[in-house]
Amino acid sequence: MHQDQSESKYHQTETLRTAKLVYYDILDTPAESAFDQIVQLAAASFDVANAGIYFHTNDRMFVKSQIGLTLSLAHQPAFFAKAPVISPDGYTIGEIYVAGDEAKEITEKQLNMLKLLADVVMEKLESRIAIRRTFRAYEDRLHVLIHDLKNPMTTILLQSELLSRIPGVDEKAAIIAGKINTQSKRMIDNLNGLLTNARKETHSFKPKKEKVDLKSLLEEVKNSLNLIVKGKKQNILIEIEHPAEIFGDRDKLTLLFTQLIDNAIKFSPIGKEIRISNQIAENEITIVIKDQGVGLTEDDLDKIFLKFPRLSTSATNHENNYGLGLITANALVDIHKGKLWVESDGKNSGTTFFVSLPIK
Repeated sequence: MHQDQSESKYHQTETLRTAKLVYYDILDTPAESAFDQIVQLAAASFDVANAGIYFHTNDRMFVKSQIGLTLSLAHQPAFFAKAPVISPDGYTIGEIYVAGDEAKEITEKQLNMLKLLADVVMEKLESRIAIRRTFRAYEDRLHVLIHDLKNPMTTILLQSELLSRIPGVDEKAAIIAGKINTQSKRMIDNLNGLLTNARKETHSFKPKKEKVDLKSLLEEVKNSLNLIVKGKKQNILIEIEHPAEIFGDRDKLTLLFTQLIDNAIKFSPIGKEIRISNQIAENEITIVIKDQGVGLTEDDLDKIFLKFPRLSTSATNHENNYGLGLITANALVDIHKGKLWVESDGKNSGTTFFVSLPIK
C-alpha cells in the first residue's frame, strides 16, 4: 500500500514537472543560443572546457546549450559539478553543469556561482512568460483602440460617400470626397486586418513557423519605409548576396526588422547610409544593421532596451521616439529564441544592431 502511494506520488510529480516544461516552452525543443552566454560564464567560473544546460522529464532530455563534451559523457570526467534549475513552485526541471578532465576541489564561491547561474536560467524562462502576459495586455488595449478608431472612420466613409452623390455637387468636392472615401475604406480594412491578426495571436505566442527568406523579407521592409528614407535622403543597402533562410514567423519578423530599421532611420542624419548584412553560423543567422548615426555612449548601451529610456541622443529630425520599438523588437527576438544586442563606439560613431536567429 505504501509503495503504491509512493509510486502514485512519483507519477503525479512527474506529470506536473512535465507540465512545467510545456508551460515554459521547453518540451521537445532544440538547443537555443539564448542560453550560450550563461554556459560560457559557468565554464569560465570553474576554468573548464565543458559546460551545459539541459532540461528533462523522467525519460527524456533536452539540451539547450552546451560547449565541450557531449552530455552523454558528462558523468565520466574527473571533475563534474551541477546545480538544479528549480521553478518558483519547487519543481526541478533541469540542471546546469560543468565538467573537466582534471580533478579539482570546488570552492564555496564557485558552487554559489553555479547556483546563481541556475537561477538566471530560471529567470530567463520566467521573463518569457512575462513577455507573453505583456503582449496579452497590449492586445487587449489594441482591441479597444481599433474599435474606437473604426467608429469615426465608418462615419467618415459613409459621409464622404453621401457627399459624392449629392446632385449638383462641385466636381472638385466630388473628387475630394472620393479620395476621402477610398482612404477611409483602406483605413477600415487595415484596422480589420490588425484586429483579425490580434485575435489570432491572443491565444498563441509561439511563432507560426514557416520557411522565410530574410533577404526577401528585408527588401519588403525597405520598400515599406521608402517614403521615410527618401524624406531624409538616406540610402538603405542590403548586402546579402544569397537567400538567408530560416524557419520563423513572417509577420513577427517583419515587425521586428521594421522597428530596427525605422530606429536606424530616425537616428541617422540626412544623406547617410544604413547597411544591412548577414553572418551565417552552423545553426543560426545573424542580421547586422549598421547606421552612420548619432551613436550611443556606454551608459546608453546599458539602458537602451529599458522602457522609456533617457538617452543622451535624440532623433536627427525631431521624430517621436519613446523607446517602445526596441522593447517590442527585443520581445519578438525572444519569442524566436534568438538574441538581440547593440554596439557603438560612442557619440557620432554610428550604431550597429545584431539580431541572431536560429535557422530552425
